[in-house]
Amino acid sequence: MAEISIGELARRSGVAVSAIHFYERKGLIESRRTAGNQRRYEREALRRIAIVKIAQQLGIPLADIARMFAALPQQGRTTRRDWQGMSRRWAADLDRRIALLQSLRHHLDDCIGCGCLSLQRCGMLNPGDALASQGSGPIRLKRRGKD
Repeated sequence: MAEISIGELARRSGVAVSAIHFYERKGLIESRRTAGNQRRYEREALRRIAIVKIAQQLGIPLADIARMFAALPQQGRTTRRDWQGMSRRWAADLDRRIALLQSLRHHLDDCIGCGCLSLQRCGMLNPGDALASQGSGPIRLKRRGKD
């Protein structure tokens, strides 16, 4: 498999060279060094960067992306079956995120519109600060996000 330079990887992936260095430091992609100390990447790095970019747009932390990549084979070429397995493992987390975002969108005016969440001054949605006994933060959203 032909390797590509960092400039070619940056051009084809649409990310800056500095981002490629960052991804490499985080263990998301790998390179090998030539005798002249230049980085060379397998073409698979293009797929990994594409996945990183999409995952970041969805709000998935780099640490989660790195964990998913760590489950892929470390030696040899990653197969379609390997990528499909990663996709299945990610599906449950994505479904959870989608449900939480849909709940947030649906209840935005109820829970966030007033800006108080669980403070005493919310006589409309939290009379007498009843939610305070259930913990901190957006209690109503936490519960809905788990349903």
